[in-house]
Amino acid sequence: MQTILVTGATGYIGNKLIPRLLDAGYRVRCLARQPGRLRYRPWFAHVETFPGDVTRPETLPAAMEGVSAAYYLIHSMAVGHGYDRVDLESARNFARAAKKAGVEHIIYLGGLADERDNLALHLRSRIESGAALREAGVPVTEFRAGIIAGPGSVSFEMIRFIAEQFPLMVGPAWLRHKSQPIAAQNVLDYLLAALTTPACRGKIIGLGCDETFTYIDVMHEYARIRGLKRVSLLLPAVPVWVMAYLISFLTPVQLSYALPLVEGLKNDSLVLDRTPLGLFPDIQLIGCAESVRRSLAALHPDTVERTWLDLDQDSVQVKHEGFLADYRRALLAIPAADALQKAEKSLGEKRWPVAYRPETARDGFLRLQADSTIPGECWLELQATPQPNGCLFEQTIFFAPKGLPGFLFWNLLKPFHKKLFAKLINPS
Repeated sequence: MQTILVTGATGYIGNKLIPRLLDAGYRVRCLARQPGRLRYRPWFAHVETFPGDVTRPETLPAAMEGVSAAYYLIHSMAVGHGYDRVDLESARNFARAAKKAGVEHIIYLGGLADERDNLALHLRSRIESGAALREAGVPVTEFRAGIIAGPGSVSFEMIRFIAEQFPLMVGPAWLRHKSQPIAAQNVLDYLLAALTTPACRGKIIGLGCDETFTYIDVMHEYARIRGLKRVSLLLPAVPVWVMAYLISFLTPVQLSYALPLVEGLKNDSLVLDRTPLGLFPDIQLIGCAESVRRSLAALHPDTVERTWLDLDQDSVQVKHEGFLADYRRALLAIPAADALQKAEKSLGEKRWPVAYRPETARDGFLRLQADSTIPGECWLELQATPQPNGCLFEQTIFFAPKGLPGFLFWNLLKPFHKKLFAKLINPS
């Protein structure tokens, strides 16, 4: 059985690739700065985890031992200023360690752009990272992607949250630059197929659907499929920092990511040579519209990766995978069954701003769905897990807002989330 190393396991693609690798019968090893952050992932018990940091080459040899192929799915944008230098040195460290350990193949996911253009720093850094990975002599398959269409993708969530909230989408004129989105499922298909396609080693392969859109077109396409009427107004001069700050405030994208990503929208993101895609004849490309439909169909708590649990905090509010989520927990000095029974009784006795009906119930778990009269879809989850001296009681509210009314409704409802939790853990 081959051992496959995955870096970036806490990231969007890495997290979704690991179950695919396990299903295909590979032994999976994850490299992470803080392996403990992975413990809530559904696949955690089925993988090996090694502490390591690509900026510290001395931490890499142990994780590389016995590895046949390694995925390089990381970047350093969170570092902020100077991230491009960190990206370059990290890639070199990784490639050298892979060469020394006898790794046969590195598979890298970078950014899609024409190297001949005057590229934004983010895109230039991704391309230079690919070149740095090749320096040590290990065969590299470099996939390049632009907008990855799927729940949780940074670029897709940025588009989703903007299109949902703004009937008038105001932006810079460079949103007319062109892109060929690629479905997240297809990205995973190619990454997995690279392991069994020797001919792709040493290749640079652009990934994108057959259709070409402007960036603003992609937003309109999302809105159309979502059933939202949207008008765009593109202005000749909007500072990058203004766009980035608005995006960081209104979407799940952090400022350190928003700044380079927004700057990258000044370049086209197109597949200039589709010939290498012929190495993978069994992969059927999913169009942009179908990718959006599948993402919207996945708006359900069962499909959400609960990354907020990684933070190990008693109260977390996040924007994530199309949801506005409110998570709270507390240790109670009563049995789990009693805690859940009292909470359910409290929900039935008091009138709350949202009416819920049961959807799923099992030992220690209850999920209720809100009625259909609100501007979006909403679920309330209650879970009571036995502990030595009582139970851990958790409340999670999932709300998928539809359009601006949905976001306004959520903000009006915010004060009740804390009040609801307090009532459920102390019903008397």
